[in-house]
Amino acid sequence: MTLKRDAALRAAALIARIEVVPDEAALQALMVRLLARDGVTTVAFVNAQSFNLVWESAEAFRAFMDADVLLRDGIGIKLHFRLSGREPGLNLSGTDFIPKLLAASVGRELALFGTAEPWLGRAAAAFEAAGQNIVARENGFEPIEVYTDTLARNPARVVLLAMGMPRQERVAAHIRRQSPQKPAQLLICGGAILDFVAGRHPRAPRWMRAIGMEWLFRLMREPRRLFRRYVIGNARFLWRSRVASRV
Repeated sequence: MTLKRDAALRAAALIARIEVVPDEAALQALMVRLLARDGVTTVAFVNAQSFNLVWESAEAFRAFMDADVLLRDGIGIKLHFRLSGREPGLNLSGTDFIPKLLAASVGRELALFGTAEPWLGRAAAAFEAAGQNIVARENGFEPIEVYTDTLARNPARVVLLAMGMPRQERVAAHIRRQSPQKPAQLLICGGAILDFVAGRHPRAPRWMRAIGMEWLFRLMREPRRLFRRYVIGNARFLWRSRVASRV
């Protein structure tokens, strides 16, 4: 019973940290604020998967809570907000929000850490074609020290971490511990963003994204790989969400 309560408390604390963005004006203000902050700032996204990870792991909880800004991603967390009597605000899927944030940061040095070749190179080429100044890139499977060493040699103002949860959040926490005094370094936890930019995975039709069903599109395309995450994981999330909303 204590273990379940501890898990529920972690999940509830994660939800409480989400910054609700009510409308487009607030979204624009958020991007301006993120790009104007001094020091190291980490942005991460909370969806049903991260909720489950935090429920199951105190280490994952610490990595997510180390982020400065947590944003809502997906219909699952929206349902949890409704269950708890809170307004969920805009759905800030990282796949949609991150390109907007990067477009607003053009001219700043950008590092890409994540996925593997050839997808990393293709994503880098797409970003460069959009005007990004890429100063470093590493695949997402290196020892954690590789990323801090690379940044020491190639300072970047914006770092995109696309390694999947919770590894990217752990890497972000490690980077900020190693470089707490660097000015205006923005760390963005981006999940599969580089694979999407590279064309490895197609996006769902716009209407499916609008109703929060992109997860179903991905499940239909890769049922074997994503069955545990979306079918078993979503069922667990729905039960756990009810428990967490009562603590």
